Amino acid sequence: MGRLRRTRYTLRLLATPADPERQPMYTTVLLLVLSNLFMTFAWYGHLKFKSTAMWIVILVSWVIAFFEYCLQVPANRIGHNRGLSGAELKTIQEVITLVVFMGFAVVYLKEPMKWNVVLGLGLVGVGAVVVFAPWAKG
Repeated sequence: MGRLRRTRYTLRLLATPADPERQPMYTTVLLLVLSNLFMTFAWYGHLKFKSTAMWIVILVSWVIAFFEYCLQVPANRIGHNRGLSGAELKTIQEVITLVVFMGFAVVYLKEPMKWNVVLGLGLVGVGAVVVFAPWAKG
């Protein structure tokens, strides 16, 4: 898994992959997955609490979203500092968002996974391949 290392000003999560050059990518992806779990609950978790007052739902969602930002902002900073472009970071974020949401919809909301949703995710995956295309690097 990972380990925590305290630096002078920050507490940094460090993954321990076999290839140290890929470490920031693993850390970025891990932080983005965790941030997406928080954000998915912030945006959609209230759907099971339809009788709760809207102002309470909004307040709770903002509290949850705070923790999402505490993970998402460092993820993007780490990834960008190691050479990922903004477009690459956004692409990673969107793919993770869709995968996390699909699991959330099935497990938490108890919604069936339809073929068109799976196909749509597949098309986003094709888009991700295009964004990270080795033939377009230069």
